[in-house]
Amino acid sequence: MKPHICSFESRKSTEMRSLIERCGGVATIAPSMKEVPLSDNRHLPDFVEKLRQQEIDVVIFMTGVGARSLAEAISDQVDLPELVELLAATTVMVRGPKPTVVLRGWKARIDHRVPEPNTWRELVETIDNVWSDDSPTNLEGVKFAVQEYGIPSTELYNALKTRGADVYPVTVYRWALPDDCEPLLQAIKSTIAGDFDCLMITSAQQVHHVLEVADSHGLKDDWITAANNTRIASIGPTASETIRSLGLHVDLEPSHPKMGHLVRETLEAISG
Repeated sequence: MKPHICSFESRKSTEMRSLIERCGGVATIAPSMKEVPLSDNRHLPDFVEKLRQQEIDVVIFMTGVGARSLAEAISDQVDLPELVELLAATTVMVRGPKPTVVLRGWKARIDHRVPEPNTWRELVETIDNVWSDDSPTNLEGVKFAVQEYGIPSTELYNALKTRGADVYPVTVYRWALPDDCEPLLQAIKSTIAGDFDCLMITSAQQVHHVLEVADSHGLKDDWITAANNTRIASIGPTASETIRSLGLHVDLEPSHPKMGHLVRETLEAISG
């Protein structure tokens, strides 16, 4: 019998289903998130003005979709060629391959790319290597603009502030529950019924939304118990940290924090 995999992926749900089926699994896709643009975002005009006044030393791009959304959101104030020119006056850092692709498409210079698994820890380590003076406040007075991706990166901000940096979050969108939560609710009930061989988590926020929907239907404790009796595969350390903090276990992380590796290695582990 083919392994039955439940994924909570939203934006790449079609790709996820295809990957699971190609690797020999049966897929249940229960989208758990949607991106909601912030209609009243006063940070964006300030961000553009700070770039123009050269009041930002470092710009950190956390996600590809966030980088694109940022460029679109400020397009009425600054076109892409000018944005690239303004970024050239700063140190540009990217958290992983997806923002790298976007910025290369813009023909923007990238000064530092954070290595895998692309968590806030690797980001801070990269920053420490660049600004290394063996001082606990090695970033004193350095001004960082950080493109947020749905939720604030609190650990990153705290680490930078502890080192003396000024941190300016640039929020473009936030995460919300999908318009139709019925597939997610059915997946929660199916987990409780023991229908899945594995739950696949590709974002830390997915777990929060699963628990939110489960709780709203009085199923939170039952789902946690059932999930802990099911294999849980996590895309990488950031998601795993959240999963464990919520009282769940992690059985598998892929060798690289990418969907293809996650699906292939999970199904190999189940079938092996």
